[in-house]
Parts: sequence; structure tokens; C-alpha cells
Amino acid sequence: MATFDLTKIRNLGIIAHIDAGKTTTTDHVLFYSGAKHKLGTVDSGTTETDYDPEEQERGITIYSACIPFKWRDCTINLIDTPGHVDFTAEVERSLRVLDGAVVVFDAQKGVEAQSETVWRQADKYSVPRLAFINKMDVVGANFENAVHEIKDRLEGTPAPLIIPFGSGSSKDSQTPFAGIVDLLEGKAYFFDPQTEGKKFHSAPIPEEMHDRVQHWREYLFEVLTQFDDKDRITTLYLEGKEIPLDILRQVIREQTLARQIQPVLCGSGREHVGIQPLMDAVCHYLPCPLDRPPVRGVHPKKKDKEEQRKPDPKEPLAALVFKIVADSHGDLYFLRIYSGTLKANSRVLNPDCRLFNPPKEVKEFASKIYHIHADPKNREDMPLAHAGDIVGIIGPKDSITGDTLCDPQHPIVLEQIQFAEAVVSMSIEPESSGDKDKLTEKLDWLKREDPTFTWRIDADTGQMLMSGMGILHLEVKRHRLERDFRLKVRVSKPRVSYRETLRKAVKIQGECVKQAGTTGLFAKVTVEFEPIGVEKGIEVINAIPPEALPGEFSLAAEQGIRFALQSGELGYPVIGVKATMRAAQLHEVDSNDIAFQAAGADAVNRALKGNMTLLEPVMNTEVMIPEDYLGPVTADLNARRAEIREVLTRGKLRVIEALVPLAKMFDYSDKVRSLTQGRASWTMAPSAYAPVDAETRRQMESGEW
Repeated sequence: MATFDLTKIRNLGIIAHIDAGKTTTTDHVLFYSGAKHKLGTVDSGTTETDYDPEEQERGITIYSACIPFKWRDCTINLIDTPGHVDFTAEVERSLRVLDGAVVVFDAQKGVEAQSETVWRQADKYSVPRLAFINKMDVVGANFENAVHEIKDRLEGTPAPLIIPFGSGSSKDSQTPFAGIVDLLEGKAYFFDPQTEGKKFHSAPIPEEMHDRVQHWREYLFEVLTQFDDKDRITTLYLEGKEIPLDILRQVIREQTLARQIQPVLCGSGREHVGIQPLMDAVCHYLPCPLDRPPVRGVHPKKKDKEEQRKPDPKEPLAALVFKIVADSHGDLYFLRIYSGTLKANSRVLNPDCRLFNPPKEVKEFASKIYHIHADPKNREDMPLAHAGDIVGIIGPKDSITGDTLCDPQHPIVLEQIQFAEAVVSMSIEPESSGDKDKLTEKLDWLKREDPTFTWRIDADTGQMLMSGMGILHLEVKRHRLERDFRLKVRVSKPRVSYRETLRKAVKIQGECVKQAGTTGLFAKVTVEFEPIGVEKGIEVINAIPPEALPGEFSLAAEQGIRFALQSGELGYPVIGVKATMRAAQLHEVDSNDIAFQAAGADAVNRALKGNMTLLEPVMNTEVMIPEDYLGPVTADLNARRAEIREVLTRGKLRVIEALVPLAKMFDYSDKVRSLTQGRASWTMAPSAYAPVDAETRRQMESGEW
């Protein structure tokens, strides 16, 4: 690349609820840009980004896939993400490193459960976004309803730039979806089905659309003038004067980057309509790396000292590992480069490598740099990569997802990626006992790739347990072991991953005082424990002055606390607890690391005894049904301890929104299908951990569970 213009880079993600049409939209984008020469379909497993056999077989996206391509004068790094809730980690890690996003909505279903999840994830990372209302050709497609749901349910500020000409198909609608109208240019666009939408032409707005166009133009300008602080369009609009298109686009861009508005476009991937205007909007309105604020981090040796890196190739290198694909020939590490330049065959620093406990500084080697084209096997070799780019590298050995790679002379630790807790577990064992070591090795591989997947050996039963975000998530891992690693395994039925937390704050002295002949162990440590909210993990703070307790003893006590919190009173991991070490007592002869580690663990055991709340995962569940089945479905949800929050009307359908314990939902697919004669659709996503009911707690404590 002779010149490198950051203003022409777009790091873009496509996010949505499952089946909204993300992958079909992505495939059209790649086809029209020339990045691929033939359109694929999800049903046939021939789309570019669904490269994995499991994705092709199931017809869903499982792994986020990154593809760089050109559109107009921009280079776009496009990431297609999964819509299924079990793979929400792929969305989380993608949004952490992207500059902008396109959120795809189903025109018939509007805002769905996972739509809300991905929208909140985009809010969390302050990602500017466009909305694309897809499937305008399906029965019941309703553009206006989708726009209003973005406003009401997502608390967004939709600003429609493109509206549909008709809706539905020619079989079910008197005015079927035929094309789109650009409100800014005042033109209608019609797409040629013979060329799969590659050719299209503009025409004057049909007369029957004039009133509708006027309505949406007034709506658009009402939104834009609300944030027009510099009065570049408000006065001209109120005076009825023509507003130059370049000024209008500049205002829309500024308001989009400030996340004051979300431009809305529409079309149909299946009918090949509206994709090119969407990509034009990406170039016009979504940010380049320079539009994003400098990335922030801390100095690894001085955690209270904030560091910043501007998106400039001349700045010191700072990059975040956001994904790892394990491979026997060398793991592939996906990086977002925030600043500086990374060269092939160079040394980089991981200043806070979390593979080790406690984290430590390690040097890594970046031997090869690639642009990845969806399938990690499809790689384009690069001599170097600049700030603002997303690349894959081979060479690192110890780094994990969320780690920082940086210039050794200018260290920085970037904010890590926070992932949701696993909610479902299954026992797993090899069919052949000789494969146990191989299974352990491959489970470690999968854990390295996927931060929401974990495994452990149950201390009570000796069983090997794997945990993840849902049944489908664990099924995919099992199939990966069988298909890719040639391992035959047996798994149990799924079970809920419970958690424990502290009921009330306590101050405890943990101790290890033992004497055996002339040798002994002595350590006492005073720890304050307090609940900090179940959405948080574990915090351990050392507030003991260094002169009162040597550093190695403090570290041992902290490790003892952390280790003991991995398994609470009933054997489940503890969450939402802050432990502050306040004081300690030691003996000049009998005190050592082992004693203080045991004292820290003793403090945890004493704090939790009789002071523990058992938590279960509660799912945000959305069930869409014909109105005739509302009574039976609601009654069944109530029997599952559901908290029904709202019942909405969406066309001729009713939508029940409820919070339901995961433990009650494993058989729900069959039950709701039976209750509605197969006419229900439903989704669920993790909401939070909440206390179990008294009866469940009693059964678990008595061993009846």
C-alpha cells in the first residue's frame, strides 16, 4: 500500500437478532464490491462468512468472520457476527474493536430480544451505528413499526434516509415491495433481479408516494434540527429553502458519530434491493479510526497512571488481542491495532499476560501478519500493518483474548473485554480412557479460543465438566471435538451453572496455626468481605501496609482468598464479592507462604458459612404467538416461575416478554410447540443471576436435587 489514508478506513460490524438476514446482507455487500464473484445462500451453506462446516449444516453464523474489501474509495474491514444468543461473545469481542456497526432488523418482527442485547452491547462500547430494516418483501413487513420500535424499545433516535416503495410480496400485498426512495436525493431506486441487484436505476418518485415521502422528510428534519446546534440546516429548512446535499450529509455524519441519531435504511437481501445505498451510507456516515477518541489504558507498573494512544501510525504500538483461533501449526491471533505500526518478524511486549496467575510481563514474537478473508485458512500475507487496521498474526505463545501487545519501550495495558458468565454445564468424558490426556489438551484449546467456554474437574464427583452459554454452544464444542480432533466423547444432559454470593458484609480473621513437634505453621489475616452486585466478579484488595506483612506473604494470602472463592459453601463458584485484606499477624519462624495461603482460604470459608445466597441464571425470554394461544402459553410460563413483564401486540401476533429461570426452560421447545401447534417462535438471552426460590434451595442443601 503506497499511501495509507486513515480517513478512508471503516472498521464495520454487522449485528442483529438471529434470522434477521445479517449473513445474506454481508454476502451481497461482498458480491457488489467484487470481493466475491458469485452470491451464496445461507440455506445451501455457500455464503462467504459461514465457512465452518457446523455453520453450513445449521444455517447459522457461529464464528465472527472478518473480511477486508474496497467500496468506492474506502477500505472496509467487515465483521459478520452471530445472532444466536449462545455465541454472544463473538459480538462482544467484535464490538470492542470496531468503530461502527450496521444493526439489521427484520421488517416483520421489528425489535427482537437479541436485537436489544446487541444494541446494548453497542451502547456499552459507544459504537455509532446505522439501522438496516431488512426483509421488506415478507408478509407483514412494516417499516413504520420497526422505526418506532427502535425509538421506543431501544431508546434510539432513528433518522430514516431511505424508505420502502411498497411492502410484502406480490402474492400477499396490493402494493408489493418494489424499490426504495432516497429522502435526501428525492429519487426512487429500482433494482434489476436479472443481475441479482447489481444493476439498478433511479427514477422520479412515483406520484402515489408523494404524501408518504413528505411525511418521512418532515420526520427526518424534525430529528436532525433537534441536534443542529450550529444552525446549518434549521433556518434553511424552516424557510423552505433547498439544503445542499453535502451540508446535509455532513450534519448527518456529525450527529451519527456523536451517537445522537441512527440513520435508517431499508431493503431486502433476498430480493437484492437496497444494499448499495447501505454501503454508501457506511462510507458517508460511519467513523474512520481518526473519528474515534484516543484509546485509553494504564501503565503496567503504575496502575493509577492513565496512558493514551492516538490512532496514528507514528505513535508507539498498541494493539488488542480480541480473538484466537487455535491451530497445531501455530495459533492465529486477531488484533485491532489502535496506534503505531506492526512489522512482520518483530518483537512486541505483553505487559500484563493473564495466562499466568498473577499476570506477568512477557515478550512475544509477531512472525507473520495477515489480512484474513473470512476462513482463517484464506490469508493475505502483509509485511506490516498500521494503526486502524484489523489483522491476524502468528507467533505469540502466551497471550490470551483481551491481552495488550505494545511497544516494549512504551508499555500500556488496554481495557480488557468483559464476557458473560457461563450458564449451562455438561459432564464430558472420552469413550476410551487412553484419550483422557488428549481430551484435556483439546478442551484447553477450545477454552483459549472462546472466553465463554470453560471446563473443570468437579472436586466432589471427579467428573470433567464443560460449561458455556447454552445447549447449542456446548453441542458445537462437542462436534468440534469429534469432527476436528477425532475424539469420541460421551456427554450428560445439560445442567444449570449455579453461583453463590455473600448475603451481608462481614469482617473475619482467617488463620492457620498448627504445631507438629519442633516445626509449625502460623498465619492470621483479617479480611473484610462485602457484596458488590452479582453482575461483578471477584475483587481482592490488599490494604495491609508493606511494613506489616512482606509482599510474598500478602500475595499468598490473596491467592488463598481467590482460590477459595472458586468454590463456595455448596461447591459453586462465588461472584459479586469484594475482599479487602486489612491486617495480619505473623511468626518470625513458623510463618510462610503456605500458612498465609491457608489463612486466606480459611477467612473465605468462615465468611460464607451461613452467610451465602445461592444464585441461578435467569433468562430474558420472548415468545411470539398467535393471539389464540396467549392463555395456555402464559399459564405454562407462570408454572415455570416466570415473571411476565409485558405482552405486546405485533400485527396479528402477541409477544410475551418474561424473565424465567434457566432451570425451567430445557424442555420449553417441545412444550411451546405442542401448545401452539408449532406456530410459536421464541428466543432467550441471559439476563442476570438471581436468588433461587426457597424450595430449590432446600432441595439442594438436603441433597434431593
